[in-house]
Amino acid sequence: MGFAETGWGPDMLRATAVTLAVALAGFGFGALFGMLSAAASLSPVSALRHLADGYTTTLRGIPDLLVIYLFYFGGSTVVTQLGRLFGAEGFVSAPVFLTGALAIGVVSGAYQAEVFRGAVLALSRGEIEAAKAYGMGPLLLFRRIILPQAARFAIPGLGNVWQLVLKESALISVVGLIELMRQAQIGAGSTRKPFTFFLTAGVLYLLISFFSGAAFRLAEVRAMRGIRRAA
Repeated sequence: MGFAETGWGPDMLRATAVTLAVALAGFGFGALFGMLSAAASLSPVSALRHLADGYTTTLRGIPDLLVIYLFYFGGSTVVTQLGRLFGAEGFVSAPVFLTGALAIGVVSGAYQAEVFRGAVLALSRGEIEAAKAYGMGPLLLFRRIILPQAARFAIPGLGNVWQLVLKESALISVVGLIELMRQAQIGAGSTRKPFTFFLTAGVLYLLISFFSGAAFRLAEVRAMRGIRRAA
């Protein structure tokens, strides 16, 4: 596990970078899906509320691995059919990074939707009514009142979702993405030292978790500056 010519250190670090990249991409997609779902669940339109409820209930109720398989093989089927239109033959694989990040994003979006919805519901109704009375339109109200306040309440929950996304990124190894877990499996199989490689992978995951958790705690402290907390 060194950095000499025959060492596996550089490969493990590259795989760690891939894990971070796919987790960040999945978290970003999840934030987008989560905000849209939260907005739909708080909408006065009944159909949108039912659609958001169906999304969160379904994605939180089925295994994450199943979602990854559906995205990968479903996406590969679409890509294969498109390839045949241009003369390609045989099976054409969908991009594993993109499909994996989208799958994680769809799953994490179901959890982030509940975080965002709870954050909005925690807002003081008096502030919103005062902003409306002052003449703020919906977009200005959202930008100046709802978004800053909701983000403050959402940070702790988003930190928990990030830890979930980080662990889910290991599941993408089943469709061929060489991230940290997959690289550990390759190294363990090549050297017949599974304990060494899986222990190293565990330490790297813990380091990512520790520093990202510290970042979320710092963000929470900064967001709550000037806010009086109950004793």
